[in-house]
Amino acid sequence: MLAPPKRYPVVAGYFYPKEADELKKMIKSLFSHPLGPGKEPLLSTSRRKNTVGYIAPHAGYIYSGPIAAHVYYSMAKDGVPDTIVIIGTNHTGLGSLVSIYPSGEWITPLGSLKVDQELAKKISEYSEIAELDVDAHIQEHSIEVQLPFIQYIYGNKISIVPIVLGLHSVDAARDLANSIKKAVDTIGRDVILIASSDFNHYDPYDITKEKDMKAIEKILELDTEGFYQVIVDEHITVCGPGGIMTLIEYTKLMKGKKHHAELLKYANSGDVSGDKSTVVGYAAIRFYIE
Repeated sequence: MLAPPKRYPVVAGYFYPKEADELKKMIKSLFSHPLGPGKEPLLSTSRRKNTVGYIAPHAGYIYSGPIAAHVYYSMAKDGVPDTIVIIGTNHTGLGSLVSIYPSGEWITPLGSLKVDQELAKKISEYSEIAELDVDAHIQEHSIEVQLPFIQYIYGNKISIVPIVLGLHSVDAARDLANSIKKAVDTIGRDVILIASSDFNHYDPYDITKEKDMKAIEKILELDTEGFYQVIVDEHITVCGPGGIMTLIEYTKLMKGKKHHAELLKYANSGDVSGDKSTVVGYAAIRFYIE
């Protein structure tokens, strides 16, 4: 299916406010929230190029927004890249298993962001499994909820490549990581990756925290296979493991560098709502090299 000229929001008014002024006000409050970074982000005038990417949550802003704010507070320090590659997860079952939105622009209440058509095409050409596809993105929220934060930091001048994964395997993650790296190197793009994922779902507070720390430990070790194995063995219901593994593998493709991941913030919905009977975990994690 050919990309429509515009992809309109599907969770505005549900996951986040649908009016621009209200949305800006809410995002501002998330940075000052007790679980947030505590201050407004300041966009750097220089480029901190050692950042590779981030894991960011994708639930409703009232729950995961303060944790997501840590990602974007840090990203503001990175300065302005050419393109942000956002790897979401397929909640709907629609479209291709590895779906790259090919062109056009994505609309939010804060404006529109253009898809980096050249980079999207190159990634699909280098990949054995990724396809240029629209259907997987039509009703999917995991990428959409990142966009107002991006616009709050950068305005509408930055480009994006939205990728939705319905295939969450180590091999698929390696294929996609290699494809992104080859495409970026071929056309000379300066990019930051975002893996959009929540962590464990619907267990009690203490169980969720224990499970999530086991998964996060493997992430911080940049252990792709270990991360995959622990979420299978411990029944940790991470909803975007493919994006996380892609980001780990992409980081390790930076040859001749020391690779790192740091936990910026962890919390779960029980920390926000006070209801600890059944919760969802959220983590903000930065990947960087030195």
